[in-house]
Amino acid sequence: MTDQDFHPGLTPGHLGAPVLEPEGRPPAAPRPRPDAPDPHRRRNGLACALTAFALIAVFGGIGLTGYTWFQRQRRPPAAADYAGQGDGTVQVSVPEGAGLSQIASALVRNGVVASSLAFTRAAKGSAAAAGRIQPGTYTLKRRMSAAAALSVLIDPANANGLTIPEGWRGNQIYAAIDKKLNLPEGTTQKAAKEQGAELGLPDFTNGSPEGYLFPATYAVTDGTTPLDLLKQMVDRAGKEYSRDDANVVAQNLGQSLYGLVTVASMVQGEADNTEDMGKVARVIYNRLAKGMPLQLDSTINYALGRSTLNTTVTDTKLDSPYNTYLHPGLPPSPISNPGRQAIMAALDPTPGDWLYFVTVKPGDTRFTDSFDVHQRNVAEFNAARAAAPSAPAPGPAPGPAAATASTPGTATP
Repeated sequence: MTDQDFHPGLTPGHLGAPVLEPEGRPPAAPRPRPDAPDPHRRRNGLACALTAFALIAVFGGIGLTGYTWFQRQRRPPAAADYAGQGDGTVQVSVPEGAGLSQIASALVRNGVVASSLAFTRAAKGSAAAAGRIQPGTYTLKRRMSAAAALSVLIDPANANGLTIPEGWRGNQIYAAIDKKLNLPEGTTQKAAKEQGAELGLPDFTNGSPEGYLFPATYAVTDGTTPLDLLKQMVDRAGKEYSRDDANVVAQNLGQSLYGLVTVASMVQGEADNTEDMGKVARVIYNRLAKGMPLQLDSTINYALGRSTLNTTVTDTKLDSPYNTYLHPGLPPSPISNPGRQAIMAALDPTPGDWLYFVTVKPGDTRFTDSFDVHQRNVAEFNAARAAAPSAPAPGPAPGPAAATASTPGTATP
């Protein structure tokens, strides 16, 4: 007999029918709850959360530390600086062309300021300081604040220096040194003659400093001697003449280096303005190439120890190796001490065929390769002078750097 016999009409699974247990499970065993918490899983989750939090804290700390370090790097470090006006006295020389860092180093070396950084910051932060520290020797105090030292240096009245203009001759420079150092007249010229071997002149100058006393501003201290200044000038000239492959360029122009210096000295004396220097140099080279005498008034003026626009026919017959009307080629030595622009003109003359030039009036120098045209220009020059005989001669006023024109009416092809 089956269960159906006792429960007619009910089949297993039917509502009201007894539930059949699956095979292999004890009839009385309770069914497991699917959502029962696992204590092991709970502990693992908490550990992961703590670990993540710890990692966030560590990397966050590293990031904060890095950011703080970066911000500190961007912030300028403090610069050591003194306070006040300082005490005692000290002389500090500023050479021509010195930059802020070079000046700052000299101040630190002499105990004027506490650090280079303090001074350069003060100078860069001052609009009044831009380009205003002139060459010379300044009397400062020790242990000054950077701002106090700067206020002394930007006042040109505090610069004790000797400025040599472009185109000055040696005897003018000697006189200026004597005056600056409060020495008897002739002291510097005597030093140049008797101590010439100590000046550092090239052998080809035969001991003559002319052309090698470079025009610039030189610092003067209480202990400066004539020889000190002359040596500085010769040293500076040597550096200028060693630039731009001057030796090679001179050879390409058919000259020695000394010849190039001589050309530069004549350019300095003849050109009415810097724009004409390259053309004047070209006229000189063109005439030399053709074997023509240079016929430059500036060389006669040098022989006579003067500066003038008035060159007479008698002057052109002067018995002197510097008379370029009588003697072809270059004079035996430079006739002045040329500046950088005249040197560059001698190194790189303006291309052209010119053989003559005359400064008819200031700012009006006329160049030509025609003798007839040149004669007309000279006639115009003479007419301008005749119209105002009591007025200053046309062209720059005579002086150490006066530019003179080719002799009116006497130039010959």
